[in-house]
Amino acid sequence: MQKILLYLLLITIGRTSTQAQTAPATQSAPARARNAQTLRIMTYNIHHANPPSKAKDSTIDLQAVANVIKAANPDLAALQEIDVNNGRAGLDLNEAKELGRLTGMNYYFTRAIFYRGGAYGDAVLSRFPIKDTIRYELPVEEGKKGEIRSLCVIKVQLPGKQQLLFGSTHLDQYRDESNRLRQAAAINGIVRTFTLPFILGGDFNDSPDSKTLGSLDSVLTRSCTSDCPLTIPTERPNRTIDYVLYTPAAKFQTLDVKTIPETYASDHLPVIANIRLR
Repeated sequence: MQKILLYLLLITIGRTSTQAQTAPATQSAPARARNAQTLRIMTYNIHHANPPSKAKDSTIDLQAVANVIKAANPDLAALQEIDVNNGRAGLDLNEAKELGRLTGMNYYFTRAIFYRGGAYGDAVLSRFPIKDTIRYELPVEEGKKGEIRSLCVIKVQLPGKQQLLFGSTHLDQYRDESNRLRQAAAINGIVRTFTLPFILGGDFNDSPDSKTLGSLDSVLTRSCTSDCPLTIPTERPNRTIDYVLYTPAAKFQTLDVKTIPETYASDHLPVIANIRLR
């Protein structure tokens, strides 16, 4: 009972923090002419817009990230490693808001942690109107090294007035899987409360055969289950850790999943999943 009460408290804290710290975009981004029953989904860890080749001088090249997104032309994009008004990318730079402006898409950001005078976390971009937003907090094991993470969720309205939920997340990066398992369990509990179809993109920091992905399989369906594209590093990639998942399985059909061979803007390759709504 105590664990259940603590879990509900974390969700409540997440809702309150979202209202206090963030807001959806106010600009309007027109949905494009693609078949309304097919969605082009992107998930992209942008490495706080610091190109790996320029890591030593801490260059921030947000235009390069925006160019990748615009060229991919997604309907919905899940972004990770987003800096907002902090001392690394710039105290006057909200990367989520600026990417919304540069791409002409609606945006929403959720903080994972406070960082260098600002925030660091996850964001989503949407060509469709954003009708609601929520931040969920994903915990770490007590006494374990790691960072609080977030689940960034929006409700969007598609052409024809159909609604769905879309989210972005970034799980713990340490070798010990215990934090990722705890965060995956939290995601499962959250998703079980949803009454609308849900698509999730993210950097899960684990391999396809990991316990973390196996845990998520109990609630979500992966858009790719075999021969999934390698996503990191950008030069000679050798691991798959970035995924698009959805639920309920009967509502979606994966048409294809691929990476974009873009090696400058980030240390991750962008993942594109074309998904048909049933």
